[in-house]
Amino acid sequence: MTFDRKNLTDDQLLDLYKRILKPRLIEEKMLILIRQGKVSKWFSGIGQEAISVGVTAVLDSDEYILPMHRNLGVFTGRDIPLYRLFSQWQGKANGFTKGRDRSFHFGTQQYKIIGMISHLGPQLGVADGIALANKLKKNGKVTAVFTGEGATSEGDFHEALNIASVWELPVMFVIENNGYGLSTPTNEQYRCENLADKGKGYGMESHIVDGNNILEVYNLLFELKASMKENPRPVLLEFKTFRMRGHEEASGTKYVPQELMDMWAIKDPVKNYFNYLTENGILTADFDATLHAEIKKDIDESLAIANAEPEIEASLSEELNDTYKPYVFEQVNPSDKKENIRFIDAISTSLRQSMERHENSVIMGQDIAEYGGAFKITDGFVAQFGKERVINTPICESAVVSAGMGLSINGYKAIVEMQFADFVSTGFNPIVNLLAKSHYRWLEKADVVVRMPCGGGTQAGPFHSQTNEAWFTKTPGLKVVYPAFPYDAKGLLNTSINDPNPVLFFEHKQLYRSVYQDVPTDYYTIPLGKAALLKEGNDVTIISFGAAVHWALDTLAKNPGISADLLDLRTLQPLDTEAIFASVKKTGRVIIYQEDSMFGGIASDISAMIMENCFKYLDAPVKRTASLDTPIPFTKALEDQYLPKGRFETDLKQLLAY
Repeated sequence: MTFDRKNLTDDQLLDLYKRILKPRLIEEKMLILIRQGKVSKWFSGIGQEAISVGVTAVLDSDEYILPMHRNLGVFTGRDIPLYRLFSQWQGKANGFTKGRDRSFHFGTQQYKIIGMISHLGPQLGVADGIALANKLKKNGKVTAVFTGEGATSEGDFHEALNIASVWELPVMFVIENNGYGLSTPTNEQYRCENLADKGKGYGMESHIVDGNNILEVYNLLFELKASMKENPRPVLLEFKTFRMRGHEEASGTKYVPQELMDMWAIKDPVKNYFNYLTENGILTADFDATLHAEIKKDIDESLAIANAEPEIEASLSEELNDTYKPYVFEQVNPSDKKENIRFIDAISTSLRQSMERHENSVIMGQDIAEYGGAFKITDGFVAQFGKERVINTPICESAVVSAGMGLSINGYKAIVEMQFADFVSTGFNPIVNLLAKSHYRWLEKADVVVRMPCGGGTQAGPFHSQTNEAWFTKTPGLKVVYPAFPYDAKGLLNTSINDPNPVLFFEHKQLYRSVYQDVPTDYYTIPLGKAALLKEGNDVTIISFGAAVHWALDTLAKNPGISADLLDLRTLQPLDTEAIFASVKKTGRVIIYQEDSMFGGIASDISAMIMENCFKYLDAPVKRTASLDTPIPFTKALEDQYLPKGRFETDLKQLLAY
């Protein structure tokens, strides 16, 4: 291995040695602890330290790094106290996740490190969002994100690189090509000769680097960082390296040919750099011994602190309270000045006024800029806010949602428009595993609103007509809003954008241009989790939301003799159980009316809650009316049969006659 110091001083060379030695000594200690049964799991980065160390040494302390579970050198390079890392690995309170996640599955704003989730790919899109925020701030900062050669097979890799290239984002995409994705060798992972060659397909600069040569890593990245500051752009970096341990310790390395292990052992990044420094008189034996002693002392003392720390005691209130970031609702009351507008106008006005109110807000989506979006909701926004804040995206929902998380991490509010709610399926993973869990895992907000044009009645077929709110009401950490009227849509969307938690905001397409209402012209808010009682009666409680509220109103208009409480939920998570239970206790009969298909819909959970909490008040079984348990069809006759409108009146009368 040939080392080229270039213009580095002896002190700089020794600093890199300290940086690369520390994670190696920690790892060696961890292997001892595993054999002693004192540590349950460990993902070793032995053999790959030069990459983590080189990246971290080059970046400023306020530049974000998104590592993986083999990048201990990132955490030690940012000088995180070792006792906190040991506590994290032991699931103790001085860690970063309150015992809720293990290993390096955490982030820390203090040290500008954003850890991975086990799905790997989404963190690449998060890096895009962080870099986009830096670009908007014009601060010249670079973001580095790690991945392995195995994760380059994921769609998120393609999406994130494509977005970074199109938007010219200053991201270092770091691929640690260590030869195996767990046990699967590279020849079963991809067919191109080098992963760096993929950069050409994105119009992206790329480099192949000896990942075991700390000076080659450092010198190249030092030059690149300076260049990217002057000319913001993404760079794809393939670091050729090898991990000398198993994917994790329990898996071993028996699947690796011994000659390959022997070859890479010769290329050990720590030993080779040590030899270079000693042979050139830069590192003395005394200094090396002192350094070893200092690091080992730090390790032992930090382990003692972590070991002495008590085990976490479960707190029910703390677990529940940390699922969402605390948010104090800000009541903004409207003036008396109103205008009769459509549902779609209320959405557009809310977005416009919220973007005026929050200068750190960004809206992203397909065709939303000059074209104004598929439904023209953002028409004219570019002229007012500019293309920096109203951003057309490639067709890559997953990376766009992840980028929204990155924007949130770096101080922005993200509003993501799904062109149709159906398309959210390709962005499902980052919503339910990244946005939903971030605050619970490491107390980081996910200030992202995902707008969801949804619903049937327009003969748009199976891929443009779904009402898929139940996909998300099941997931703790998400808020789900589903208004039925223009007044509510504007006030609830304003609140959703204010709220630092992730919100799925459903907008029924059939209501866009068919429902009018007098709506205040200025900005106002409505609290989430409060249902609206639209009609009051004594015979039955009708619980509904979205377009089905209007269908229920039509049914009651045809049947003036039915005395009903009509409860419009407006928000599905949080759910106004107080209003539900109060109405049911009054009427003794309840029917839940949803557009979604029956099985697994939110009506099922509401029914169960009523049975558990209001059983003694009921005079009849809880009734549900919903769409058929089939995909939603295209032809009008089939769609009419699918939707519950034709069945609700019969179901309601049967309930009253029970």
